This record gives sequence, C-alpha cells and structure tokens, in this order.
Amino acid sequence: MMGSLRRPTHWLVPCAMVGVLLAVFPPRSRGADDPREWLEKMNRALATRNYDGTFFHLSDGHVETMRIVHRVRAGRVTERLVSVDGSGREFVRNNDELTCYLPDQHTVLVEPRQDRGPFLGSLPQFGADVNDYYTLEELPVSRVLGRPARVILVNPKDQFRFGYRLWLDENTAMPLKTQLCDSKGQIIEQILFARLDMPENIPDSDLTPTVHTEGMRWVHQGASHDSASSALSAYRASELPPGFHLTVSGAQTLGGATTPATHLVYSDGLATVSVFVEAERDAKPGTDDKPATPAEPPMQGLARVGSGFAFSTVVQGHQVTAVGEVPAQTVEFIAHSVKSSSGPLPPN
Repeated sequence: MMGSLRRPTHWLVPCAMVGVLLAVFPPRSRGADDPREWLEKMNRALATRNYDGTFFHLSDGHVETMRIVHRVRAGRVTERLVSVDGSGREFVRNNDELTCYLPDQHTVLVEPRQDRGPFLGSLPQFGADVNDYYTLEELPVSRVLGRPARVILVNPKDQFRFGYRLWLDENTAMPLKTQLCDSKGQIIEQILFARLDMPENIPDSDLTPTVHTEGMRWVHQGASHDSASSALSAYRASELPPGFHLTVSGAQTLGGATTPATHLVYSDGLATVSVFVEAERDAKPGTDDKPATPAEPPMQGLARVGSGFAFSTVVQGHQVTAVGEVPAQTVEFIAHSVKSSSGPLPPN
C-alpha cells in the first residue's frame, strides 16, 4: 500500500549517513581520463574546498532553491544549507554537530552527525567495491554555467539501486549538475547549480543562521544507553541485497517517542538505507482534565519520501521502517529481513 509517513522527512536526512570515500582502491592502472579518477577528485573537492553556491533541487515535480556554504579552516569544517524559497529551513554543521532549524515545525533540532561528509554528500561517495555493482562511463565534455564539464554515468548492475549522471567542472571537479535516475534512465531527482563560487575566505556571517528562534522548541538528541535502547540493539537485517552491509548502528529518539529507536545504516558504498526499529508506543493515561490517549497504530506499507522510498512493517511487536534513495523493492527487502538475534549478531 502506498501512503504518506506521519514522520516528517526531508531530502537531507537519508543523505546524512552516506559512507565516506575509502582510501584504498583495487590495484590497476588508470588513465588521466578514467571516470573513477574524476569521481575521486569530486569527493576530495567537496570535502576540502571552500565553496558558496545556489542550486535548484528538483524532485517529485517540486523545485526548491537552496544555498550551500562550505568552509574548511584549520581542519574544522563548518557548513550551512538554506532553503531560499521553500520551507525556510536551515541546517548548520559545526564539525560533528548538526543543528536543524525547522520554522515550519517551530522546532530546532540539535544532534550529533555521525557522518562527517559534506552536506552535498547526497551526491555519490564511491567505495572500493563500487565497480562490483555499478558500471562507470564517461561521455563527451559538455558545458554547465559556461564551464567545460566532464560527464560521468554511474549505472547500476541490478534492480536494487538507482543510477547517476554527473557533470563535473573540468578545472575543479566540483559537481555543477547531478541527476538521480531509475533503471529506465528516467530522472528522479536533479541538482543544478545556478551559481558556484570558490572563495579563498568565507566570513562567519555567511555561516550564521537567520531563522528567528523565539518561541521555537529546542530538541537535543544524542546517543542513548538506557535499557530500552539496549533491548532493541539486537535487531539487525538478517539478509541484504548484494553488496549492502552495516555501516552505522546507534540510537535516536524519533518524534514524540519517550524511548529511543535503534538506527541502522546499510550501504553498498554508494546507495544508503536507514532502518529505524522502535518499541511499541503505549497509550497515554488520562487525567482529570484530559481523556486517555490511545496508542498510535503502527505504520504499514510503502510511501514515497522525496526521491526515494520508505517501507514500514511490524516485526516481533516493534515498528520497523527502512528509508533511502533506492528502489521500493530494496527498502521492502531490508525491512522484511529485520529481526532480533538472541545469539551473536550478524557480521557487519
């Protein structure tokens, strides 16, 4: 059943857990125009350069204008991502802490960022075994923003992942345009820069949020080690699509829950799926002023989330939700395989 998840999800969330680029690659000779080498250059440019740009994010028939500011100073990374004409949301990262300003929800969320990759890490990050599940191809040089650009195709070898088209600035390897594509080559999501500058210095003022936080609710999330989260920590996906493996495991409090959920991230080195395992929510007892609130019914079925999918089911009395920028069958496959292990946990 296709439906809408009650939990608000935006395009940044599934991208925050993307795995970092590995340093060791299969031993083989590579020419200067090898597409894999250009993708490695892109990853380095995104992580190490200062840049300030405005881009259009096109997904599911909607267009949102975003500004991204990324600064590296004395080994410290600071970033700011702003929705210019959409929700007004802002995301500010200071090294390993992420602050999400959500004026449409009257909330400021502060949480640790387990992945230190850049916000534009929503673009593909390529692990050492990516060639096992994707084919890489370079097309003739094109032009974007008046600049010559290398065009790289990343095509999946099976039905469990999406593909990419990337236009990389020939001088800096910065991505000027990217497309996420389905198995038929149809565009699912597109990021297109209208402006991209790479200044030597970026002032603090460009990294300071402009959202007025008076009256907003502040929520601080962090790692949890209570007995409830420990009980859920035994849950793992017992079977995975080829190439996927566990990259992150932790606990996170979701929505109005009083106990944290287990958060698992599975990746093939490019595509990423987040899995949340939540304890059943009990009914809230009534008072003299308010009647009892019944327990929320569990979410069930498939939902479209941005450019990806989410699938929810109930496993051993617990709510399990898998979400990612992958085909629907991938999140269904992983969610259905989640179970508690009474013995040793499956290997990562």
